[in-house]
Amino acid sequence: MRVLVLEQGTKERALIQQALQAGKHDAILVENAAEAWKSINKAETRFVIADAELSDFIASGLVQRARSARLPSTYFLVLTSHDEPRLDADDLLHKPFKAAELQTRLAIGQRILAMGDSLSQARQQLESTAMYDPITGTMNQAAFNRQARSELERARRSSAALNIIAIDIDNFQPLSERHGTEVGNEIMKMVARNIRERSRPYDCVGRWTGPEFLIALLNVSAEEAEKIAKRILTGIRFTELKHAGLPLELSVSAGIAAATHVGDSTDIEMLVGHARQALEKARQMGGYQVFLSNV
Repeated sequence: MRVLVLEQGTKERALIQQALQAGKHDAILVENAAEAWKSINKAETRFVIADAELSDFIASGLVQRARSARLPSTYFLVLTSHDEPRLDADDLLHKPFKAAELQTRLAIGQRILAMGDSLSQARQQLESTAMYDPITGTMNQAAFNRQARSELERARRSSAALNIIAIDIDNFQPLSERHGTEVGNEIMKMVARNIRERSRPYDCVGRWTGPEFLIALLNVSAEEAEKIAKRILTGIRFTELKHAGLPLELSVSAGIAAATHVGDSTDIEMLVGHARQALEKARQMGGYQVFLSNV
């Protein structure tokens, strides 16, 4: 672990370096709070040992500055010879101290940082699970609704167009029943991959129900939305997918609800409903058809 040391006292520096060497840590020695902040801001270290009695340590607000910055959490072990406030530090060590005592505090701080990282990773995994469909990696229905509502509000504020594309695998159920769930999952993954590859990186893409997907396209004309839907269907149609050495013949359809002008009464539920109605009409026209409905 790299440890930033803000200490000017010769004796204290020697003890700190002794403790760091014993724990196989690397020291980054700085002379003042300005140098310390540069190192912290560059994420060169996440563990700081600082002397509270240095003239610029308190005045610089170093701890508070690091806390408010969008940086990985930084652990502050502050050295002091007075019973002063904690200065928002994670730990205080009173002077004079011994190298062995400092080594123990280093081990505790390192463990706390590791625990914090584990909690952060677990939180991110929970958030990801709550937002994304585990099979296709697209947004789940709840997440799509939230994001699509945000896109709707942007369209309303900027008088932009908003299109909802609904895409469904017409013959998914018989294929899944004949070949099994695993094959059904592979089909949905392939469709999701084609949607992502042929839409913009920031477009809102979600799995709605079963093999049905929705795409929210902001600031795109109805004609362009239709071209995007056709590109997606073409990509799916010419993607080779086999099971037991034999090709799987898919039938896929798309419906579009195009809202050129988003009014006060326009809502996502209504647009999704129109897109799914358009999808049903496209399905009735035969496989790989797109039906556009102006809302």
